[in-house]
Amino acid sequence: MAGVGLAAAASWVPCRRRGWAVVSFGFHRGLSALLARKPERAPWWLAACRQKTSVSFLSRPDLPNLAYKKLKGKSPGIIFIPGYISTMNGTKALAIEDFCKSLGHAYIRFDYSGIGNSDGNLKECTVGKWRKDVLSVIDELAEGPQILVGSSLGGWLMLHAAIARPQKVVALVGIATAVDGLVTQFNQLPVETKKDIEMKGVWAMPSKYSEEGVYRIQYSVIKEAEHHCLLHSPIPVNCPIRLLHGMKDDVIPWHTSVQVADRVVSKDVDVILRKDSDHRMKEKADLQLLVYTIDDLIDKLSTVIN
Repeated sequence: MAGVGLAAAASWVPCRRRGWAVVSFGFHRGLSALLARKPERAPWWLAACRQKTSVSFLSRPDLPNLAYKKLKGKSPGIIFIPGYISTMNGTKALAIEDFCKSLGHAYIRFDYSGIGNSDGNLKECTVGKWRKDVLSVIDELAEGPQILVGSSLGGWLMLHAAIARPQKVVALVGIATAVDGLVTQFNQLPVETKKDIEMKGVWAMPSKYSEEGVYRIQYSVIKEAEHHCLLHSPIPVNCPIRLLHGMKDDVIPWHTSVQVADRVVSKDVDVILRKDSDHRMKEKADLQLLVYTIDDLIDKLSTVIN
């Protein structure tokens, strides 16, 4: 952890029983509440059989229509922002939906343009265009204050949304947050490999999470992503932030979440590490930690919002 300014700012709180630990930036009540859950609420995983929510579409002039599913409910609302080439029907998105149903909170999940049921061509999509997708969902679909939950690429985009909409975004939860990830991974390649990708115009990035074994990323997408990097300077986000990361993540190292915690100006930041989790963080214990974290933020914000 050397080199990221943790020594004077953070405290390490282990929790052996649940297999995770917290690096807390600043002093706040959220950490103690997270470690000692309230028993009176019905567990989200005991929800009745899933009700099918019909797909709706957000029409946008000159931009692809976005597919989404929305639950009406209490504030703060929750918005799930998926990972790279992931849809709104992933394990984490559905687990959060069950949790929001159990508490009666508003919830939105959606597909990026070019992915899932949304319109658009994936080959033409960029980080900047997906950033616009997130802002469209916040501006056009969300009512009142929102907690953004971003997975991988979604963790990068949630920070951009918090910067752009500080009055509406009241808290963030990152899962294997991939801030600057695409650019960082490309810059770590050998010089000759980078030159070859530039000449061919496409990067066949190896990934065990792709059926093909690689993600084919346009070189132009990598260059465009450089304009959205955040880790090179302080990140002007002041709301509470919780960053969950698996220590066995071989896609985005957990140190990235520590860097994000060090860069954001907010003092209410926890980095929560799971020793045996990988990039997906979709095991039952991971999902329980995720909803506990969201629940804690809802409790924390209730006195401010209501």
